[in-house]
Amino acid sequence: QVQLVESGGGWVQPGDSLKLSCTAPARTFNTNSMGWFRQAPGKEREFVGAISRSGTLTYFKESVKGRFTISTDNVKNIVFLQMKNLQPEDTAVYYCSAGPWETIERVDGITYWGKGTLVTVSS
Repeated sequence: QVQLVESGGGWVQPGDSLKLSCTAPARTFNTNSMGWFRQAPGKEREFVGAISRSGTLTYFKESVKGRFTISTDNVKNIVFLQMKNLQPEDTAVYYCSAGPWETIERVDGITYWGKGTLVTVSS
């Protein structure tokens, strides 16, 4: 079973920054585009952002553009989600994902999921 392991979640105040990490098996990392989803309490899981397998393309949910960035460490097979100027509405469990670029923003288009890491933004 493929394991994507997230880390870096926690509690922050509005306006703060946080960086999430997701470690993937090498084969998964090298053959899939990688992304992030989030699920707030009582809401459906939603796409946040993704990076293509080549690393040349990124794509973000409109509400996080300019605040969130995605990068990778291709040696350690890690994908990062850097989040800045966090707001209470960013509170959610954040899930690492892996799958084809063509379906990377669809929940049903993802091949592999992590178990999630909780981000809480509150004063």
